Amino acid sequence: MRDGTSREWTVTGMDCGACVGKVRNAVERLPGVSQVDVALMTERLRVTLDEGQTTRERVEAAVRSLGYGIAQNGTAPERKGFVLPEITGSDAALEDQTAHASGSVAADAPVSRSTPWYRTGKGRLVIGTGLLLVVAWTVSLLASDEVARWAFVLATVIGVMPIARRAFSAARAGMPFTIEMLMTIAATGALFINAAEEAALVVFLFAVGEMLEGVAANKARDGIRSLASLVPKTALLEVDGRAREVPAEALQIGQTVLVRPGDRIPADGEVIEGLSGVDESPVTGESVPKPKEPGDWVFAGSINTEAALRVKVTKAAEDNTISRIIRLVEEAESARAPTERFIDSFSRIYMPAVVGVALLVAIVPPLAFAQAWDVWIYRALALLLIGCPCALVISVPASIASALSSGSRRGLLMKGGAVIEAAARTTDIAFDKTGTLTHGRPRVTDVVPLGGTEAEVLSLAAAVETGSNHPLAAAIVSRAQADGAPSLPASAARALPGKGAEAVIDGEPAWVASPRFAGASGVINEEVSRIAARLEDEGKTVVAVFRPDRLIGLVALRDEPREDAAAAVRQLQTLGIRSVMLTGDNARTAAAIAGHVGIQYHAELMPEDKVAAIREMVANGRVLMVGDGINDAPALASAHVGVAMGSGTDVALETADAAILRNRVTDVAGKIRLARATMANIRQNVAIALGLKAVFLVTTVLGITGLWIAILADTGATVLVTLNALRLLAFNPDREV
Repeated sequence: MRDGTSREWTVTGMDCGACVGKVRNAVERLPGVSQVDVALMTERLRVTLDEGQTTRERVEAAVRSLGYGIAQNGTAPERKGFVLPEITGSDAALEDQTAHASGSVAADAPVSRSTPWYRTGKGRLVIGTGLLLVVAWTVSLLASDEVARWAFVLATVIGVMPIARRAFSAARAGMPFTIEMLMTIAATGALFINAAEEAALVVFLFAVGEMLEGVAANKARDGIRSLASLVPKTALLEVDGRAREVPAEALQIGQTVLVRPGDRIPADGEVIEGLSGVDESPVTGESVPKPKEPGDWVFAGSINTEAALRVKVTKAAEDNTISRIIRLVEEAESARAPTERFIDSFSRIYMPAVVGVALLVAIVPPLAFAQAWDVWIYRALALLLIGCPCALVISVPASIASALSSGSRRGLLMKGGAVIEAAARTTDIAFDKTGTLTHGRPRVTDVVPLGGTEAEVLSLAAAVETGSNHPLAAAIVSRAQADGAPSLPASAARALPGKGAEAVIDGEPAWVASPRFAGASGVINEEVSRIAARLEDEGKTVVAVFRPDRLIGLVALRDEPREDAAAAVRQLQTLGIRSVMLTGDNARTAAAIAGHVGIQYHAELMPEDKVAAIREMVANGRVLMVGDGINDAPALASAHVGVAMGSGTDVALETADAAILRNRVTDVAGKIRLARATMANIRQNVAIALGLKAVFLVTTVLGITGLWIAILADTGATVLVTLNALRLLAFNPDREV
């Protein structure tokens, strides 16, 4: 038994959940095929394939036999429907969307991203069946009734032939109950009961509905397409002081690019020269340009607004933020919501059940009550058209895809429908403190000179801390440099774990350490202890700067709360969600931050204590945990939904269930609002799909509505469901309801 290899294709022409089911079932039946994953909105087919049993060509043939286009990733897609363009940034023209009946296409026929409907296969079917119907009606006006009847019969037969061909291909693949088969049976049956004119009209309306489904599905994919087009095709690469234009996808890590004012940044990177505002709204949705200076990070796809920047490339094209967001949105389709899985299972029972009911409607009244056969066969045929579950099956994935696209444009990433559904049910939120409710960058707030001037305190403290990578040390050095404090040479510097740091300055030891350590050294009296306690009560971390026999001063630092942290907690309270802060900091600091934000807190927690706290919350509600995506991994994994704060970091995008790119705490409330709006949209879609079918089921059995109304009910419901889902693309999660 050979080990399978993962293979991936682009499948075009899928417009609804039923299309996905056809492709999945046809491929799953092949020997040596396992782990079949078909994504509607991103048009992806991924399988594990043992090519010793089934070749790639056989997989492609199985898909083409159903009427869909298929091409391996990296090759030009066959255009039987609508396709997601490659993310590589290549400027190679896409192939013509029109396809031959065999599925082949012209390789040298470039078209725009959105091909007009009349150039698609389904568009040509609409035009063809429409012309046949017009010709038949014209004949009916000029010729006898018998000639007119045959004109409508001919229009029906010609129009239904491509539909029947797809129906029998699906039946051979083990799927007899498809909308194409029901349509074929209904049209053919109508001919036998002398309803040829209505049969021709139904075939035309079916073609129109199929075309509208394709257009609606294409609109739903536009959000992902817009992401793919953000990264520029070319970049100005600098080599030996000279800039030359190269493909953006060819940039390598470590190279330097010149980004002129008005240009899009071609790669994720670090600014090494220049000062400018950068508009990150295409990536994060943040509308206000951010000032960037040497040392700051920038995203591919963001726009340089003011002055030239030189940027060192830190991520390859296939790994930049835009590409990773697109991959996450694509892969999120595989993480189906529980509601979607239930509806998918229900639809497999629903269609055969409706076919059974239609059969009973056709034979029971004539046999049991001596009713007219043609009347009840007609009503049974109309019931068959109502039996297609397309609208029901697409009701969930269309909403999920729109929500994922809408969220990704605003820096709100969620890995699939299961995460969206879980987030919508959230009752409690646990926040990490450092880097989540606070900026994660402590700064010096107070310098208290006690045995020297403020400059002397900063100079001595900076000399001891120079070379340390501790955040407090970096903050002290930064403040000393900003104030222009004199630089002092240091030697024999070393860290004192849990206490502070020491070094030799001017031949004498010096320390920057905790007040407790300084007190044990005998340099802190009761008055200084009171000063330190007062600063700590304000939520600040205090360090003492001292020599062997004297205290030079105190330095207080604080990691300031984010400006929107309090607003975020208030918004969550409005949504009926309880919030709590979990931190490893001391109780005084935690109390000060919690008081400022307006949140409950648990302090002095070790990582395992955070996990225990989350598990206790999980036992009593639906918990969402927000952390920095690195230090809080165990707690994030213990919650129902783990959300990572981070501006496009690898961990923020890949480890948690969801991520917030804008580093705004209010986006947590926005994520909840988007999730709840999505679930409301899904409920509306299910109501539309089932409600319309229930109404027309009754009216059809009673003889109030006929074949053409039935087909309108089916395709109309699918289009309505898709259009309703598209409303989520315009949903603004920042707006408080």
